[in-house]
Order: sequence, then structure tokens, then C-alpha cells
Amino acid sequence: MRTNIEIDDELMADAMAAGRFKTKREAVEAGLALVKRQAAYQEILKHAGKLPWGWPGDERLSGRPNWSRVDAEGRELPDAEPAASDTLEPAHGRR
Repeated sequence: MRTNIEIDDELMADAMAAGRFKTKREAVEAGLALVKRQAAYQEILKHAGKLPWGWPGDERLSGRPNWSRVDAEGRELPDAEPAASDTLEPAHGRR
């Protein structure tokens, strides 16, 4: 989309130097992408401490994560059987 805007020359020069942009368009698009990314991060942070997450009890020591599986109401779901690939030794023989 073509848009004409007034941008402070000193601010643009500083932004282009800081980001090593070759064109003003690159600098503006990078700034817009940054604002979009920050908004997405803020949305994610709203859920901090509210999602089930963890390593229950001694299972942490097994080296395999045991993610809590819950339904939409927060009730715990039964654990699935481990996939065959989880029990195989690595082909290279190292751990």
C-alpha cells in the first residue's frame, strides 16, 4: 500500500543507522513489524501463570518431560502410551 507520511529526518537517520537499513522503506517496515511482534508478546504474557505446565514429582529426574494434559475445563486427561520411538536407543550408540 502506498502511503505518504511526514517522518522526522533525524529520527529516520538514527533508525537507519541503528538497523543498518539501506532504504527508508526497510526501516519503516522493520518498525511496523516490531510493533506487531511486541503486541503478540503482550498477548502471550497475559497467560503467564495460567497455563498448566510442569514436571510433576520425581518424573523430572527421568529426563523426559511429563506435560500435564488437561481439557478445556482444566480436568486432567489420562496419559498416552509412549510412542515406540520414545523407547528406542539412538542409532549412533551414544546417550
